[in-house]
Amino acid sequence: MQFWRMSLASAATTRGSEKKTMKARIDAIIQRNQAEYLEQLTQQTDPLLREMEEYGGEHGVPSADREVALFCEITARAANAKRCLEIGMAIGYTSLHLARAVGEDGLVVTIDPSDEMIKAADGYLTRAGLRKRVRIERGKALDVIPLLKDNFDLIFIDAVKEEYSDYLRLSLPRLRNGGIVIVDNLLWGGQVAGEIRSPDQESSTNALREFNKYFINHPKLRAVVLSVGDGLGYAVKIAAEGQHRGHGGE
Repeated sequence: MQFWRMSLASAATTRGSEKKTMKARIDAIIQRNQAEYLEQLTQQTDPLLREMEEYGGEHGVPSADREVALFCEITARAANAKRCLEIGMAIGYTSLHLARAVGEDGLVVTIDPSDEMIKAADGYLTRAGLRKRVRIERGKALDVIPLLKDNFDLIFIDAVKEEYSDYLRLSLPRLRNGGIVIVDNLLWGGQVAGEIRSPDQESSTNALREFNKYFINHPKLRAVVLSVGDGLGYAVKIAAEGQHRGHGGE
């Protein structure tokens, strides 16, 4: 689907650089004919999710692209994840996918500072019959994460780009060995690998460039950046430091 933009005043205040575009255009990462083919292939058939996509588009609420949210759900199901941490909830689009994946005995802990977003997400999750599987923590992620006592099987990061490195640093100790980290927007409309399109994108783009190096070379992660959505970081937590550097042998 096309990227979602943020225009709500409260969301713009709390999410910093995330008020900017997600994908700059449909062919920002892959070629247009490929993007259009995949768009047609993965049409939305779920009425509630389609409503959420339309709401996001109409109200300028940023959420993960359809394929990214589905990727998170598939990954959580494949890993039999029962405890997921989502950093950056918005209206609960990816939260809903993760809640479906963890099952009746699972839990998604999600963080957002906006009362307006929390109200919207609460409504959608309730209508989906999944509200009991989701615990919403109101506040800024950098304040909330240190207070969490939960341990997690999967972490999904999609919030203020300048804070990505701190999110990972704070949340990784709560992830079990063999747990999965997924991070959205790591190609940032192609800007991390090319020209920054406007001055107000400079801070977020430079932060993501630094984060990508930190992520790929983290001693406790086996990590890669995929050209999915707007660039998707994907990693597994390994047991000890020094088990990998780059993509050579273990």
